[in-house]
Amino acid sequence: MRSGIRSLRRRIHSERRIMANAREILGRMKSIKDTMKITNAMYMVSSSKLQKARRDLKNTEPYFEMIQDGLAKILNVSPEAGNEYFDERPERKGKDRRKGYLVITADKGLAGAYNHNVIKATEESAAMEAQNMLFIVGQVGRHYFEKRNIPIDINFNYTAQNPTMNRARHISKILVELFEERKLDEVYVVYTKMVNSMTVEPVTKKLLPLKKEHIEIRDENNYYENAEFMPDAQSVFYNIVPDYVAGFVYGALIESYCSEHNARMMAMETATDAASDMIKQLGVQYNRARQTAITQEITEIIAGAKAQKKND
Repeated sequence: MRSGIRSLRRRIHSERRIMANAREILGRMKSIKDTMKITNAMYMVSSSKLQKARRDLKNTEPYFEMIQDGLAKILNVSPEAGNEYFDERPERKGKDRRKGYLVITADKGLAGAYNHNVIKATEESAAMEAQNMLFIVGQVGRHYFEKRNIPIDINFNYTAQNPTMNRARHISKILVELFEERKLDEVYVVYTKMVNSMTVEPVTKKLLPLKKEHIEIRDENNYYENAEFMPDAQSVFYNIVPDYVAGFVYGALIESYCSEHNARMMAMETATDAASDMIKQLGVQYNRARQTAITQEITEIIAGAKAQKKND
């Protein structure tokens, strides 16, 4: 009698454990499905923002091409124009030579190795030398360098979200003025370039001083050999240069913004695929648990029927 009671208790305990395990599996599956809704939503948001940023960049490209054409035409007419912006300042060497680095990171994470790669590229450059200046765009980069007590321009508080031409002009104005005042001898921008939909890479490009060989006429149809500039070529050149630099900064901001959302899309797609695989595995485990419970119940029914028949 006692052995029968103990056996019954063991079966009840085993059945409860199996059912509890099945409920736990269902709970985990529900949690993963909720997470998948979030990753899918983030994927769609990033996709929409990426397409909008690409359209904005495409719409502004003709304007910046015209600016570059304008600079090239001025140099053809007056080669000595804007020499200040082409000055390499070879007399300033070593620790006397100061460089500025505009580093473009994101405001948020969940973008794979996007932020890590930009920060790594910055650390591998000369940006970390004491005499140089760091200008950080984006909260992730700002927090990273502040946490490590690396000096950055504390008044340079620009977000990486929704890059605009107005923001690019403000940034370029600061950098150009520091170069003109000889507080900086070289200015670089560290950003992420989107090679294709699957590949992004951090790049470092020099903004200032300018290189004459990089300024060339793109549209030969708009070239006027005997063009006149009012009041003079030098004044026009000085007025155009800030917009030229702003165009490069704007392009870097947009490229980084597109790269960030592309990286986030890939990260969310990977997370969604991993979640789908986990749900499949948990589904198999749940079916096994249910099958075990059903098999055990059938076994108990048969055992009970046999015992009843034996007693009869």
